[in-house]
Amino acid sequence: MAIQILSEQVVSKIAAGEVVERPASVVKELLENSLDAGATTIHVDVVGGGRKRLRISDDGSGIPADEVVLAFARHATSKLQTADDLYRIETLGFRGEALASIAAVSHVTLTTRHEAEDAGTQIRLEGGEIRPPKAIGAPGGTVITIENLFFNTPARLKFLKSEDTEKRQIATFVTRYALAYPHVRFVLVQDGREIFRSSGSGQLADVVVKSLGLDVFRQMVEVADEDPLRDAPGSIKVWGYVSDPALNRKDRSRIILFVNGRSIQDSGLTYAVTQAYHTLLMKGQHPFAVLLISVPPEFVDVNVHPTKAEVRFRDSGAVFVAVQRTVRSAVVALAQTPTLRGSRRHQSLDSNNGWMLPYQPERSAPIQREMDLPLDEPGQFTQHRSMPAPALDDDMTALPEGMGKPKKPRTLPMLRVIGQVGAAYIVAEGPAGLYLIDQHAAHERIMYEQFMEAYEAQGIVTQHTLEAQTIDVSPTEARLLEEKLAALQAVGFVVEPFGMNTFVIRAVPALLADTNPIDAVAGIIQDLEQDKAPGQETVEAKIIRHVCKRASVKAGQILTHAEMQGIIRQLERCQSPLTCPHGRPTMLHISGDQLAREFGRLGAN
Repeated sequence: MAIQILSEQVVSKIAAGEVVERPASVVKELLENSLDAGATTIHVDVVGGGRKRLRISDDGSGIPADEVVLAFARHATSKLQTADDLYRIETLGFRGEALASIAAVSHVTLTTRHEAEDAGTQIRLEGGEIRPPKAIGAPGGTVITIENLFFNTPARLKFLKSEDTEKRQIATFVTRYALAYPHVRFVLVQDGREIFRSSGSGQLADVVVKSLGLDVFRQMVEVADEDPLRDAPGSIKVWGYVSDPALNRKDRSRIILFVNGRSIQDSGLTYAVTQAYHTLLMKGQHPFAVLLISVPPEFVDVNVHPTKAEVRFRDSGAVFVAVQRTVRSAVVALAQTPTLRGSRRHQSLDSNNGWMLPYQPERSAPIQREMDLPLDEPGQFTQHRSMPAPALDDDMTALPEGMGKPKKPRTLPMLRVIGQVGAAYIVAEGPAGLYLIDQHAAHERIMYEQFMEAYEAQGIVTQHTLEAQTIDVSPTEARLLEEKLAALQAVGFVVEPFGMNTFVIRAVPALLADTNPIDAVAGIIQDLEQDKAPGQETVEAKIIRHVCKRASVKAGQILTHAEMQGIIRQLERCQSPLTCPHGRPTMLHISGDQLAREFGRLGAN
């Protein structure tokens, strides 16, 4: 094929791919334009996950009538004029690509009125083709409507994520900008339902509550400090909120960073936050943080990433130290404060002395001793479905009539318990040698198979809470929880919406009867958020795995001989006894020959 210069239409679509990857990226670009225009109220309306329609309205300065058409030209911007301006950018946008790229792959209607003009202007574009603008009555500010996104790029449309995923991604962008600009009122409406609204009060705490939930905010502490720059005028300011070490998760997704009002991804600064919790958090756990970092514009280069998600500092080490020191000092001071802080756990007031007493500690589900399983107390549990549950006291080794094998055939040799090591491992002897069994992994496997069997037989048993418990979550978590309500109900949870981002928990699976319902639901949300692995496993199975992990015996728990033998007997009848539901091994086997070899007895007289 001969070399040729691409048409302007093809070039615009290629350029659009760098800026407009999905509906959420359209929202991001338009939000930045509104903020740069000085808006104090921004309203985002989404239909169909953003593919059908996106509408962003603001009360900013608006666009002059004679510049409306020019605003959709490529590389047209009012935010810089020379190359030197790139090194002292104080706005969110600066490249002049967003509107042109969005218009190239959608139908756009823009209505705007500049603050110095009496009448507004409306213009429409279809696939980048401009229709003549017209005068129109309009309030001050700008309203831009994006319809039929990617209508002319079907390949990109095909590879978009699900509508629910796009909704969550949009909610993430809106809530993060609300955190960076607490003086701006943000409103997000999805499919006619308002899911987020910030007050615009200027108080970061108000937005943290709205964005992350009240339960999370109660476990956060304010941070604020300033480091002067060593070789330049100005300083590095760090302020925001970080979590108590008790509030943590397995990934870094709740470490939210802003530099000069711009949401960024920076592995170095994220590590600085985590490193500030050194010796205070277990390895692999990460805190919650909302940190706003302010530096002189010339100290940071924002023109290093197509989506402006990364920045480069003139002295990255100085910023690292400022962030780490600010967070560390606040967290250490918090750890030394002898006061009880609120948490996700329920609390009750002791009438004798007025102290807030924590909710009773979580206990593991009872272990089935030998072959006798515990019977339910009368009236303790309620049946989740109309079909009868399998009898819990059935003998797994019983021979059904007309059959030649037990209901659950043996998958391991018969083992004899010898004892327990480190309150974590059961030592057992079998015909093939010695077995070291992880009590947590083994019990988790047993409970998982029993729970899945009950689920498939439609016999899940639930425990109603004495009082309905409420949980406040972030808008993103609320959308995820709404999607999974049916799956939660199928495995024994009764969770209902109770406000914008609040849910009421009325019942949990019977296995979790002795645990905090709020902690259980919060843990499930976290697991579902972090679950990115492809596969055919159902959502219900993933939730059941979490329930079994939470309810099973923990390492460090001392077991009686009968309890250990009960675990062994049930593990011997599991379909997959060698691993827990998460894939970890349940046991190590040391053969008789290996033992003899270690003691030098092979071949000895």
